[in-house]
Amino acid sequence: MTIQTIMRTSAVIPVLVVEDPAEARPMAEALVRGGLRVLEVTMRTDAALDVIREMKRVDGAIVGAGTVVDAQQVTQVIDAGAEFIVSPGLTETVARPVIDANVAFLPGIANAGDIMRGLDLGLEHFKFFPAEASGGLKALKALAAPFRQCRFCPTGGISEATAPEWLAFEPVLCVGGSWVAGGSAEEIEAKAKKAAALAR
Repeated sequence: MTIQTIMRTSAVIPVLVVEDPAEARPMAEALVRGGLRVLEVTMRTDAALDVIREMKRVDGAIVGAGTVVDAQQVTQVIDAGAEFIVSPGLTETVARPVIDANVAFLPGIANAGDIMRGLDLGLEHFKFFPAEASGGLKALKALAAPFRQCRFCPTGGISEATAPEWLAFEPVLCVGGSWVAGGSAEEIEAKAKKAAALAR
């Protein structure tokens, strides 16, 4: 599955920090029931690889790994079954093994130099991160102008309230957000339904 297909699957990609693998499957089931099938499990906890494996058991879920920062993690998340890989920045050390493994890849960019390095590697889809701290939508519009072929998933500081404004910008295919993840299964499902209904 290509990164473009994944990004177009739903308007919001939940960014998930999960400490306990026992929480993984119920959370994924609630998100998928709510209409959010693309799930990004961040590598910020010791449980992340087990969480990916658990979420992979949920019908309809497209499970990827986020916050991948080195080549060792690339190998680990691919072995765990990650269908896509997201990194906070763009280095060839991380990008090359992901590309060579033919796994969908969404590297983080924050400036024109990052995008140009990505284009050199044959990439056209990027995570704009940290979106709000890097200047917000105004900054992304300025960056996107000279790179008309590129498409983006802004992540970092985006909320349910601000997501529609980002999604209204044509080069933005989806946004990453953590606001859908907290609470009970019922609460997560309800938040996912609202997020899935956001127009692009």
